[in-house]
Amino acid sequence: MIVVSPRRSSVVVDLSPRSAATTFPSPRSPRSQLLFPLADPQNPRFLSLPCVPAQQDVTNPPDGEMEEPRRDWKSKGSPKLSKWSRARSIRYGRRTHRPSSPERADSSDPETPVAVADRPSPAAFASLLLQSDDEEEADVVSGGKAIYMVSDGTGWTAEYTVNTALGQFDHCLGNRTCAVQTHIFSGIEDEGQLLEVIKQAARVGALVLYTLADPNMAESANHACQLWGVQCANILAPTTAAIAAHLGVNPSGIPRGKAPLTKEYFRRIDAIEFTIKQDDGALPENLHRADIVLVGVSRTGKTPLSIYLAQKGYKVANVPVVMGVPLPQHLFEVDQDKIFGLTIKSSVLQSIRKAREKTLGFESDGSTNYSRMIHVREELDYCGRIFAQNPRWPVIEVTGKAIEETAAVVVRTYHDRKQKHSIPRISRRY
Repeated sequence: MIVVSPRRSSVVVDLSPRSAATTFPSPRSPRSQLLFPLADPQNPRFLSLPCVPAQQDVTNPPDGEMEEPRRDWKSKGSPKLSKWSRARSIRYGRRTHRPSSPERADSSDPETPVAVADRPSPAAFASLLLQSDDEEEADVVSGGKAIYMVSDGTGWTAEYTVNTALGQFDHCLGNRTCAVQTHIFSGIEDEGQLLEVIKQAARVGALVLYTLADPNMAESANHACQLWGVQCANILAPTTAAIAAHLGVNPSGIPRGKAPLTKEYFRRIDAIEFTIKQDDGALPENLHRADIVLVGVSRTGKTPLSIYLAQKGYKVANVPVVMGVPLPQHLFEVDQDKIFGLTIKSSVLQSIRKAREKTLGFESDGSTNYSRMIHVREELDYCGRIFAQNPRWPVIEVTGKAIEETAAVVVRTYHDRKQKHSIPRISRRY
């Protein structure tokens, strides 16, 4: 049941199967309020959302008496700036409604309640919420279909999962035949913020993917998406449910937004500091303290790979191979199982070095042999001979590989050697 009263200025849509509609006054706003229970039908909590009252037949005054609608100074800015401002408002939980135009003002008799003869469905009535005062708001996302990632924490899990899944669509993303724009809404900790995001997603036709640890918040997101016809998916639910069934313990439902200051956290910080100090062959006497040692010629990605691994908690040192410069003796005195060689195709290495020369401002007149193909090949051959003399060093071909791919190979091999598993794996005890 849905009742709209201009005098009481409110409406209730109750989605629970046993309850009837009820009207509540809204003293704060002349607009109506949409209320519906959240998550638990046994202990319903109602959330109020602004919406537009039912349309009335308004008798237009003579042409000479028509008043020009007031224009808000905020609406005179750039359309892109307005869209950016509205996006930030939604991200931080602020209301995005602007004053309605005179055509939407309620001009009916305040003493006469309006009974809705043809009662719309909740979904039809909820669509009134999606009406925008500005037609541009219906196209906030341009240049591709929108994917909204909603998280009660940092949003890293949702972002990483979505980026991994989008990798399966490179065949059409590359030529823009299925362009996508992703948007992260992190720190969403109450239903008001959550439903503002979903309402915006309904306006632009976005897909909503959420990682909400609180079951009530997740259920609220699902209900709101069904109400407004938004396609959505709970990223965490299947994995959390499977682990709960395996352990026989219910999940806590507490968001993990802030990283706790545990021993693991400080171990990662220590690893990052160590790795920065050991970059490019510095302090070879500390190689015995490293968990992983990377060896390769210049521009094979040793430094970025080292930093990436350090953020995972591994102390990494990297040693460059340069013709005419002997490798430090400490390299051959440490545990050889933690040393990894990096190699790359000569043509790719040459192009990377040429780009590096331009960045450093070197002239490409042949005054340096850093990017000359003959020198590049000689250096790779020299490095290959060193690798052949040390067969215990795994050699990883990094051509065309992302840092994450190379890091996965390094870490898997490191743990396999350290723990002597029959099947390669990365093991960690919790």
